[in-house]
Amino acid sequence: MMPELRVLYFEDLELGLSETLNKVIASSDVVGFAEITGDRNPIHLSEHFAARTPFGTRIAHGLYTAGLISAVLGTRLPGPGAIYISQTLNFRAPVRIGDTVQVTVEVAELVPERRRARLKCICSVAGEVVLDGEALVKVPTKAEADPLAVRMGGRPAGA
Repeated sequence: MMPELRVLYFEDLELGLSETLNKVIASSDVVGFAEITGDRNPIHLSEHFAARTPFGTRIAHGLYTAGLISAVLGTRLPGPGAIYISQTLNFRAPVRIGDTVQVTVEVAELVPERRRARLKCICSVAGEVVLDGEALVKVPTKAEADPLAVRMGGRPAGA
């Protein structure tokens, strides 16, 4: 899963604008996340261990699921150039190997004087919310992205 890049500038954003990404959670994703982070909790890696937990099977790391929000923010809404300021996360239900996570990010508030966007973030599996929260991001303006082109009356690069 490599979302196609889309650049949105602060001027392009409006309340209610949203983007959705779907990702099937593979065992290799969970193992890779464990390798990268060092979080080798057996509930994520051992079917034998996980079978004895209330979940009954392996589950994905919560922060792996949250990382899918980052994929949307960094590639689609707002996209390249956006800077994460903060993120709240509420873990509501487990994500299992093989689940399809639907990540939806929606513009909830715009703060023009600071070029910030507050984004509602929801991750769900089969219609059940598994994670929700809000992100605050700084979004570049067209002039910040390519000031020379804007001054000369042209369009910023990539627009």
